[in-house]
Amino acid sequence: MLRSMTGFGRAEQTVGEKTFLVEVKSLNGKQFELQLKLPPLFKPYEFEIRNIIQENLIRGTIDCYVNIKQNGTAKPVVINTDLIKSYYSQLKTLSDELGIDTNAVLSSLLRLPEVVTPSTDVLNENDFAAFSEVLITAIKELNNHRVEEGKSLEKDLLLRIANIKKEEENILQFIPARHQKIRAEINTLLEENVGKENIDNNRMEQELIYYMEKIDIHEEQIRLRQHCEYFAEIMDNNEDGKGKKLSFLLQEIGREINTTGSKAYDAAIQKAVVNMKDELEKAKEQILNVL
Repeated sequence: MLRSMTGFGRAEQTVGEKTFLVEVKSLNGKQFELQLKLPPLFKPYEFEIRNIIQENLIRGTIDCYVNIKQNGTAKPVVINTDLIKSYYSQLKTLSDELGIDTNAVLSSLLRLPEVVTPSTDVLNENDFAAFSEVLITAIKELNNHRVEEGKSLEKDLLLRIANIKKEEENILQFIPARHQKIRAEINTLLEENVGKENIDNNRMEQELIYYMEKIDIHEEQIRLRQHCEYFAEIMDNNEDGKGKKLSFLLQEIGREINTTGSKAYDAAIQKAVVNMKDELEKAKEQILNVL
């Protein structure tokens, strides 16, 4: 079973006077990269939150947004009363000198620097434990999304590998005709340039054997078939984080396809190689999204 790196999860829950909201989005990425947006209340727990996300999401480019709504007697901000009294005292003195009314000055005072500041309170351990459950719920929803996306990826990748194997089987059918064609072309070339009566058949057989061995693609086809079978085996197991291993295996498949093409010397085989390369590129595009 495959899992995609793409997904989205959201969870919201009210605990006491606090409502926790978590949204997690994941896109593909070579490593684990996390953009975490936390309210000040959560700053002491940032390391624990990062660990929870990484342990459960493993890899990808992750955006996590956390918000908290405080109800009842909860105070998300602090008013610096000493500072506001100092500001007011100075404004009162100035207003008396200028004869300005100070009755509606409070709203202006609240906008002055450092008068209203975020609360320095932090979550207690019980509240963080409750929040952790909300975070886990959002992550589970994202992972469920990843599984659903992975089903489509798995179906497409297996199709690409099946098409490569089909072309490999076609190549095996072309090999006998290729040998006969090469032999006939060499014979014709020698007869035209040396003369049929001057050809040393024993020497020619030796050279043909040597030449055929140099362009033989039997080993490449065996390895290509084995790589495709191993690819399907990896897809079938329940191992997590298979994307990198499958990506490396696609590189090996590509190496065998390229070697086959360089040794082909046959239009039908070259056509099969082109088709295999096309399927391989489509598989490589899809594998970038596999966890």
